[in-house]
Amino acid sequence: MKNNYLSRRKFLGASTLAVAGMAVASQSTFGAPAYIKNLGKPNSLFNGVQIGCITYSFRSMPSSAEQLLQYCLDANVSAIELMGPAAEAFAGAPEAPVRPQMAAPAPGQPRPQPSPEYIAAQEEYGKKVAAWRASVSMTRFEQLRKMYNDAGVSIYGFKPSALGVNNTDEEIDYAMRAAKALGANQVTVEFPTSSAQTKRLGDIAARNRVYVGYHGHLQQTFDMWDASFIQSAYNAANFDMGHYVAAGFDPIEFINARHSHISSMHTKDRKSKANGGQNVVWGEGDTPVIEVLNLIAKNQYHFPATIELEYEIPTDSDAVKEVAKCVEYARKALGA
Repeated sequence: MKNNYLSRRKFLGASTLAVAGMAVASQSTFGAPAYIKNLGKPNSLFNGVQIGCITYSFRSMPSSAEQLLQYCLDANVSAIELMGPAAEAFAGAPEAPVRPQMAAPAPGQPRPQPSPEYIAAQEEYGKKVAAWRASVSMTRFEQLRKMYNDAGVSIYGFKPSALGVNNTDEEIDYAMRAAKALGANQVTVEFPTSSAQTKRLGDIAARNRVYVGYHGHLQQTFDMWDASFIQSAYNAANFDMGHYVAAGFDPIEFINARHSHISSMHTKDRKSKANGGQNVVWGEGDTPVIEVLNLIAKNQYHFPATIELEYEIPTDSDAVKEVAKCVEYARKALGA
């Protein structure tokens, strides 16, 4: 097995080329340079492992559906987990009220609460968007899928804010129909605290034949998802290997045991719990990114490895450039 942690300088020395589009990429698995094989389209499928990206990674930048697509092309990302706002705006959803800027609280003080006016506007928006979701045609979602697919980007996951305990069954059903219209096989959502909610989501998912990937943070444990797996064959894990390491666990052990229940995996580098748990540039933490990617390749696991950019972006860079560096790191890790 390859060395656990390669230095950033050694492993990412050619990342500038990645940002420029990998015009001098090394030979692909089948011998042809990637840029010839894909006729200028992005290609982040390396040695059988689909490297993807959650569009949350671009949250520091303007994020319309068209802009997100361009970021994917610039970063050589060919598959994504799409956050809800851009897709719903493209499809004509009501506009959400703008949350007012509030100063950060002083140390030890509670976070300022939004105004009653904003809370009322949010409640009104919730009613409007629920009604829109219950009746909207899937045509615009299908058009969005085509726009992305034509450019060489597939959508494997959809994460709208429509899967919570306060959302209606009609909204949840909409989320899954929209996911299918986008070409995704899964919706993703933060892991619910209620087993009744995982049962509810799993039942609606089974009717739609769309997986629900439950995402975890530091609450992740080896058996966190097990009860939901029993509830529905369409309940799955949107596993986060970086958070799992920061929680004090070994992601390789989890993947070996639960790979058949993983619908997608968030990929990042974090320090271990013992070392503080910080999000760091890939190659500088304690997360076995290289080993995990090669484990997926060796065993031909079919879930995508989703880049989630959470480390601090350097002042001379931006989210697109940093995602491109992560893509290049993965490519080199997989020997593509």
